[in-house]
Amino acid sequence: MNRELRFYADSANVEEVSGLLADGLVHGVTTNPTILARGQRSVRDIPELYARWEAEGAREIFFQAWGDSAQAMIGNAERLAALGSLVVVKVPATRAGFTAAAALVSTGASVLVTAVYAQAQALAAATIGVRYIAPYLGRLNDAGREGVAEISAMQALVQGSGTDVLAASLRTPDDIVALAQAGVPFFTAAPSVILAALHSEVSDRSAEDFEAAVARGLQG
Repeated sequence: MNRELRFYADSANVEEVSGLLADGLVHGVTTNPTILARGQRSVRDIPELYARWEAEGAREIFFQAWGDSAQAMIGNAERLAALGSLVVVKVPATRAGFTAAAALVSTGASVLVTAVYAQAQALAAATIGVRYIAPYLGRLNDAGREGVAEISAMQALVQGSGTDVLAASLRTPDDIVALAQAGVPFFTAAPSVILAALHSEVSDRSAEDFEAAVARGLQG
């Protein structure tokens, strides 16, 4: 059976994201409040970012709901979902976040539960019917855990349920490859990591050889 694989840009740097979207290299864009701040943005900029990335061809755009209670989170999530059909609402893997996720799924919203660090959380998210879960590979490894193995186990738990892993905190192309080999289908990473995945010095040298051969042929 064919398996769909996707890259997403994990960034609010509009110039970097726009380049990846224009070149057709990513399926969409993921953000959270920390990523917005890193890009000199805030939640006030979300409508502008949605309009820009929609126009540039993103097929899914992820924004994270905020609030100190499930009800506050739901209210903010509903405003995010109202921006358009491309929005996937992110909520954290907390008690309030799971409550908000269940309420949002019941209204037909596309939901991702983020910062998933336990297999039981992955299973709980699938029982609610969310579209995605986002475990963080780098942070799992930083905590001394076997991140690839744990995320692979999460994907196995939710396989066939309609919930998929969208792996985050991917610091190198090798991180992405290791997870793909373990059965994970979707990956979000900084634009620099996405671009690094396209690069090989040997490929560049081969391309130069091809161009040189064309030039020699035209001179003959």
